[in-house]
Amino acid sequence: MSEHVGDHRPSPDGPDAEHRRPPDVSDATVEALGKLSEALEVVEHARGLLYGFHRLTGTADLALDEAVSLLRTAGHAGLAERVEREIIGRNVIHGRWTFQIVEDYDDHYYSAFKALEQYARDELAGGRRHLFEAEMKESRRSAGRPHHEALPTSAD
Repeated sequence: MSEHVGDHRPSPDGPDAEHRRPPDVSDATVEALGKLSEALEVVEHARGLLYGFHRLTGTADLALDEAVSLLRTAGHAGLAERVEREIIGRNVIHGRWTFQIVEDYDDHYYSAFKALEQYARDELAGGRRHLFEAEMKESRRSAGRPHHEALPTSAD
């Protein structure tokens, strides 16, 4: 019989010890930690997009070198010079290249968010991660059915 969220007694075959809530942790705490973890996952996604922005902007800046060369070859030296002067190496935000934006995000927002999420898990759940999801998995899987195992199994 599968379990329901809120009934945090794991089935005999799972989850593993790292994904079982400590006995004194309430449903409300697991839910709150789950929401905090969800928010961090969104921040992780945003950080990835920011790094993508950084890489794409840098790639475009480097591609401009070839564009300038091709403009010169095509007889458009004035336009090539303008691209070099006005766009190549230009700050994307006042005073900043994208690496500086990434560093500021990491140093002043991402690292603080990640540390606080870790602190909350340490204080409230013995550092355990993904308790909400582990309990959701237990409540949704069909125990004993193929592809519904609680834990990875070694290949036979």
